Amino acid sequence: MKKFNLFNEIIITNRAELLKAINSTKPFAITYKGEIIYDLVQNSDPLIFSGQNKPQSVSALTPPKPLSIADIFGKNYQIVEDDERVLIKAFSNWQELIALNADRASYDDTTADGVAEFSNKELEEIGWHATEFNIKYRTLVELVEEKCEGIILCIEQEDPYQFSGYGFITDNDCAKKVLFEYCKTEATKLMEDDPLFAPENLEDDEAEAAKFFGLL
Repeated sequence: MKKFNLFNEIIITNRAELLKAINSTKPFAITYKGEIIYDLVQNSDPLIFSGQNKPQSVSALTPPKPLSIADIFGKNYQIVEDDERVLIKAFSNWQELIALNADRASYDDTTADGVAEFSNKELEEIGWHATEFNIKYRTLVELVEEKCEGIILCIEQEDPYQFSGYGFITDNDCAKKVLFEYCKTEATKLMEDDPLFAPENLEDDEAEAAKFFGLL
């Protein structure tokens, strides 16, 4: 998986397409690639903006004030218009982006508690059973980030060190295979080496997990 660190990244989108979206008064969003989308269900990429330009009320006494592109985005974005491009820095809007991407991400690594679950049902089933063999979600996430495709939308800085991010796995089949094989191997070792995890000593939940990984 690749990191997309909003502290460092500049999102570039097409100015004409952006103005078309703004003038349409329809809800729209912008992905980390700078793609403008209207259907959030069909596109699962991380988002760096979501909004809608609602028509202003018209009055003879207070005619509508023309809004700039920067006005549409708001104070938490840095906007530079460069001919046919619009350059966007979004890191200052991180708290809003957490809420915006909460239902889209594969896992949440935005809190001090760390990763607690996967949004994908099959991956979560692996993670849930893995905990019976003392395998942490952190270990599973690091494996996926190393071996499978996806994007980590994050805020990361070195001094002082700070990290907060969402993981977007684009190849769940890869993640499922990698995690299942790892957990099966680790559970096998534990059952062979630790008397507490010998087949005859397993608690009900541990036995269920062992069956899940094909060990009983």
